[in-house]
Amino acid sequence: MRLGILALAALGLLVGTTSLRAEGEKAGAFDYYILSLSWSANWCALEGDARRDPQCDKGRGLTWVVHGLWPQAETGYPSYCRTGQGDPTRGETAAMADIMGGSGLAFYQWKKHGRCSGLSAAEYYRTIRRAQESVTIPPIFARITKDLKVPASVIEDAFVESNPALSRAGVTVTCDEGMIQEVRICLTKDLAPRDCGRDVARDCRMKDAVLDAVR
Repeated sequence: MRLGILALAALGLLVGTTSLRAEGEKAGAFDYYILSLSWSANWCALEGDARRDPQCDKGRGLTWVVHGLWPQAETGYPSYCRTGQGDPTRGETAAMADIMGGSGLAFYQWKKHGRCSGLSAAEYYRTIRRAQESVTIPPIFARITKDLKVPASVIEDAFVESNPALSRAGVTVTCDEGMIQEVRICLTKDLAPRDCGRDVARDCRMKDAVLDAVR
């Protein structure tokens, strides 16, 4: 059945295992990307508010923000890779705040994941932006004006409906402390949708995951 606005309304939306990883790998040695999108209000409730992070200021209206674009192997993932590429400037990281919520996250993602892409910092950030632009954020989420409890599967349904090229095997939803945490979308190196590796495809099974209201 098509999951449109009426189906979402009926569900109240209207108003395990750690992956293997390596460190210090050679840059560029990976198979595909994961575009990780985090629900801003939930991140703020879990972490950002305690830090007084500007991402959590009222009135910003943030829904799904880019947590990162992660080079991934078919099994496991590299991190903190060896690269001859220089670090981004402050201006380059600050310019990512519109889709990542803040410049601090942008630099951290470069340090842990971007160096593994084999790209320069500037090109890695451009690739993040292209990946983000390739995904349609379901407009229903901007209309979440009160805290909700929803099945995590509904979040995946909404993304698959709004992005016909995505398969359910290419999207996974994670939870943390009873809250919707992230939507992770698997993409080829050319940023085309693809199925996720078996160690990535672990959907949250909660039927009453919390989704805080947009701030």
